Amino acid sequence: MSASAPKPQGHRARLSYYDFGRTTVYCCQRDPRFSYCAYVPESYGEDGAGRYRLLVAVHGSRREMIAYRDVFIALAERRRLIVLAPLFPVGILAPDDHSSYKMLRVGAMHYDAVLFAMIAELEARYRLDADRFGLFGFSGGGQFAQRFLYLHPERLSAVSIASPGVVTLLDVERDHWVGVRDFADRFGKPLDLAAMRRVAVQMVVGADDRDTWEITIKPGDAWWQPDANIAGADRPARLDALKASFEAHGISVRRDIVPGVAHTLPGLIPVVEDFFNAAFAGEADHREGVR
Repeated sequence: MSASAPKPQGHRARLSYYDFGRTTVYCCQRDPRFSYCAYVPESYGEDGAGRYRLLVAVHGSRREMIAYRDVFIALAERRRLIVLAPLFPVGILAPDDHSSYKMLRVGAMHYDAVLFAMIAELEARYRLDADRFGLFGFSGGGQFAQRFLYLHPERLSAVSIASPGVVTLLDVERDHWVGVRDFADRFGKPLDLAAMRRVAVQMVVGADDRDTWEITIKPGDAWWQPDANIAGADRPARLDALKASFEAHGISVRRDIVPGVAHTLPGLIPVVEDFFNAAFAGEADHREGVR
């Protein structure tokens, strides 16, 4: 599957009851191993005018995709967003494969292409402006979001990277996945730092997110390589290291450390919603010529 999908042509399909509000779960037509759900604001009318922007919310290892959709309903209503929540199930590359989606691409499996296929299906169904979209990911989804930013910055207007356990530093002295020295060889395109600088970036983590049992990489682990733990021992330290690597290349980052929150999604949502509310408001102002 290629990393992009063709734009929909012709008339959109007529919608059913299950295509509005909290939608049903759809099978991805280009690869039925994957599925997704969406939220469509109450203001959306099938015969209306004006396009809606897109926010993609990527789950962590527990794969609670419906919860990831639902936490952004208020924002979707406020900012005329359609929310897409993909499901990347366990067992794609092997029965015990929990984590390959976090690396974005593993061999011939391109999870970024799966996401683009889902977006194309929404574009065929709704009046959707998805040329540039917002992307959120928590935990494993935060890893996906970070690496998607590296590979497709031109497609993003804003990205919120929440509580990733393993980060790829913007470090040109180390190879992937620890750094990006061999990025062009691995992905067939160079890093576009100029495009990354145009994306609003948030990095957010709970101040009490200190457990290391799941994120410490040891010799013999599938992801082991020298310097595997160079970014720090826990998630706050690793996010700080990631932020520093971005800023060393002139990429601005909003950093939010949320007091009293451990490795859970709900406690982070207020600052994430604030970030996206400002990002989408600024995008709307720019489109309308407001300075």
